[in-house]
Amino acid sequence: MTSSKPATETIIQQQEELKQSLPFADDRDFDDVNRGLLGTLDPNTVTNENGEVVWDNEAYAFLTEDSPNEANPSLWRQSRLTATAGLYRVHPRIYQVRGLDLSNVTLVEGDEGLIVIDPLTSKETAQAAFNLYKQYRSDRPVKAVIYTHSHVDHFGGVKGFVTQDSVDSGAVSVLAPEGFLEHAVSENVFTGTSMSRRAAYMYGAALIRGPQGQIGAGLGQTVSTGTVTLIAPTDIITRTKEERVIDGVRIVFQMAPDTEAPAEMLFYFPQFKALCAAEDATHTFHNLLTLRGAVVRDSHGWARILTETIDLFGDKTEIIFASHHWPTWGKDRAVEFLTSQRDLYAYVHDQTLRLLNKGYTGMEIAELMTLPPALENSWSARGYYGSTSHNVKAIYQRYVGWFDGNPSHLWEHTPVERSKRYVHLAGGMEQMLARATHAFDSGDFRWAAELLNHAVFAHPNQPRAQALLADTYEQLGYGSENGTWRNFFISGATELRSGNFGTPTATASADVIAQLTPEMLFDSIAIQVDGPRAWDQRLTIYVVLTDRANQSGGPGDPDKYRLWLSNGALIYTAAPQPTAPDATITATTRTLPALVLYGLDPEQLEKEGIVVDDPSNVLGTLAGLLDPGDPNFNIVTP
Repeated sequence: MTSSKPATETIIQQQEELKQSLPFADDRDFDDVNRGLLGTLDPNTVTNENGEVVWDNEAYAFLTEDSPNEANPSLWRQSRLTATAGLYRVHPRIYQVRGLDLSNVTLVEGDEGLIVIDPLTSKETAQAAFNLYKQYRSDRPVKAVIYTHSHVDHFGGVKGFVTQDSVDSGAVSVLAPEGFLEHAVSENVFTGTSMSRRAAYMYGAALIRGPQGQIGAGLGQTVSTGTVTLIAPTDIITRTKEERVIDGVRIVFQMAPDTEAPAEMLFYFPQFKALCAAEDATHTFHNLLTLRGAVVRDSHGWARILTETIDLFGDKTEIIFASHHWPTWGKDRAVEFLTSQRDLYAYVHDQTLRLLNKGYTGMEIAELMTLPPALENSWSARGYYGSTSHNVKAIYQRYVGWFDGNPSHLWEHTPVERSKRYVHLAGGMEQMLARATHAFDSGDFRWAAELLNHAVFAHPNQPRAQALLADTYEQLGYGSENGTWRNFFISGATELRSGNFGTPTATASADVIAQLTPEMLFDSIAIQVDGPRAWDQRLTIYVVLTDRANQSGGPGDPDKYRLWLSNGALIYTAAPQPTAPDATITATTRTLPALVLYGLDPEQLEKEGIVVDDPSNVLGTLAGLLDPGDPNFNIVTP
C-alpha cells in the first residue's frame, strides 16, 4: 500500500494485551476448518473470459506467518481460517467448496445428481468450484439449486452451475424462501449504486493484500469481482416444516425471515442428520446493520428463530454447516454452537433496550455494552463482521430511529458547514492540526480522526490534514478486530493518499435487472427523477404489456400502466384511465427491463423488441430529467 506506516506503540500494546486475554491456545477451529480436505485449486485464482483476475486467494499466503503489529491478532486468526480453501467432505453425501469467494457453496449428492446450495457471487468462481468438485468426485448433473437467502453472494454464481434453459425445461428446480426475488432484486437496484460504493470500502476490494492492507472481511476474505447472474426460483418455500424430496434426498425447511436477510431459510437433512444454518449461525457475531447499508435486522427475531432451530432439530443434528465458515461436528458441540449464537443476539438486544429505557443513547450504550464471559471468550461470538459497537447502534436505530432525543441534534449543520465552524472554534487550521497531532501522538486516534475529519471537510485541499487523517485511519484499522471496520479505515486512508478508487464490484447486473417486476422497474426510474427540475413538467406515458392479463379487464387483455409526472414525482397506476397518453410503449415482461438497461432512447428500445409511439418525444423529456447515481461519490472527502 502506498505510504503505509508501521503500527504505533499504542497499537502494539493493544495487540499484546489482546493476545493475553483471548484463548489462543484453543485450536479446535483449525482442526475443523481442515477436516475432510480432498483437494485444492492450484493456483487458487480465477479469471474471466477476458483474462482478468476475479478471484485471487493466493494473495493471502502471508497469513501463514505470525500476526504482525499491524493487524489485530484475533482478526488475523479469523482470516487464516477463512482463507483456508479447497473441496471438503462434510459428510459422505455433503461437500463444500470454501475459499473461492466470500461465501461457501455446498453440494449434496442425491441418488443420481447434485443439489447445489448457495452458488457463490459470480459465474466464474462458481464454475471453478464446480470443476473442483468434478475433479475429485464425479460429473453428476445438477438436479436442484437452493438459495438460502436474498444476498448476492448466495445466488450470483448460479449460471456457473446451471443454465436458464435447463431450468426452463424442468430438468433443474430452483428453490428459495418466500420474498426472495423481490428482496434480491430491489436491494441491488434501488440502492445498488450507494451500497456497491460502500461495499468497496467494507470488503477492501481495491486494497493491496498484505499485513498493512486487506487481510480479510471476517465472514470470508472478500467478494469476487466476476459476472453476477440470477435465475428466478421455480419453487418457493413459504412455511416452517414444509418438506421436499429432491433426487431421493428429504429436506425439512425452517423459515427465517428478517434475520440475516429479509428472505431467508434454514433446512435439515434427516437422512444425514445435517443442518444447513444458512447465515443465521456462523463463526462470528454477524451484522445487524451492514456497513454497506441495508434495512436494520431484527436481533430479537433472530434469537427467536435460533431457539426454534434448537427445538426443531437440536436433538437430532450431528453436523451444522452454513453459507460461510466451516462446519461443526457432534451433537453436543452443535447445540452448544447454536445456543451461544442465540444467546449472543438475545443478550445484546435485551441489554440495549434495558439501557435505552434508562435514557442512554446508542453511542453511549455501545460503550457500556459488555458480554458475559462465556460469550466474550467464545471465538464464534467475536465481532469479526458485525461488531458489538455498531450492532448496538443498529438495535437502537431499529427501535427509536436516528434521533437520540437531544434537541441540539435535531437540526444540525451539514458536515461541511459544521466542520468549518469547528475549525474556527479551534482557532484556525494550524491550531486544529496541532491539537489533532497531539491526539495522534498520545494514541487517542478516535479524537484525532474526529478533529481531522473536520479539518478535511472544512479545507479539502489541505494536504497536511489529509495525510495525518490517512495515518490516523490506518492506525485505527490496524487495531480493529472487525474485518469490515479494518477495511473501511484502510480504504479511507488509501483514498486520502491515492484518490478515489470507485466501485470495483457492481451487483445490479443484467440478470438482476431482468427480474424486476414492472412496478419495481417503474420505481427504479422514479428514484432517478431530478425533482426540482421536474416540478413544472407534465407528461403521460402508457406502458402496455402484451403477455399479461389486465387486472381489471377480461382474459387475454393486455396489462396497461399509466405513468405521469405529478409535482416532480413519477407516479404509476394499473387502473383504467380515461385520458389519452402523450406516448405509448408496448412491450412484454421480458423486454421491459430494457428501459433500465439501455435507457429511454426509442431507437435502442425498438432494437430490443419494444414498440414506441412517441410523437412529442416525451421519452426524451423524461430521459433529460433523470439524474442517475454516481458510483464514484466521495466518502472521506466532501
